[in-house]
Amino acid sequence: MKVLAALCGTAVVLFSMAGCSPAPTPAPPDTHDADVKAISDLEAKQVADFGAKNIEALIAFYADDAVLMTPGGPSAKGKDAIRNGLKEMIADPAMKLNFKADKVDVSKAGDLGYTQGTYTLTMTNPVTHKLLEDHGSYVTTYRKQADGSWKAVADIATSEVPQMPPPKKK
Repeated sequence: MKVLAALCGTAVVLFSMAGCSPAPTPAPPDTHDADVKAISDLEAKQVADFGAKNIEALIAFYADDAVLMTPGGPSAKGKDAIRNGLKEMIADPAMKLNFKADKVDVSKAGDLGYTQGTYTLTMTNPVTHKLLEDHGSYVTTYRKQADGSWKAVADIATSEVPQMPPPKKK
């Protein structure tokens, strides 16, 4: 009888503990579409900032630890290096840059996003002083910041224009 009472008491305790399980954590809100729009809007603003040659707005686009990789040049790591590269680029009166994403997506966790698309660039060739027309593809990776904004952390462009061979020595 004592064994039966102990078993019944144990069962009651186990069943009552099962009823005390914490409620499942609710899923975070789905912000995918709003995040995709925010990143798309951010890139449209960056195109306008390039047109206005607004260096401070262009630098604000990047996270502090961002890297910018452009065709034919070394990668620029961090805002200071990116600022130096962009200052030189936008100082060219002939410089025009346009780009448009073909794809924008955000991770399920909502903390990372990316764009991929095409660009066109016109600028003065520093060697020949003639206009240089470039076009190609790009991928930009974004990280959501603590305040909910998005910043570029990796911005990579690949030219589709064949490189000119170096001039032959005479």
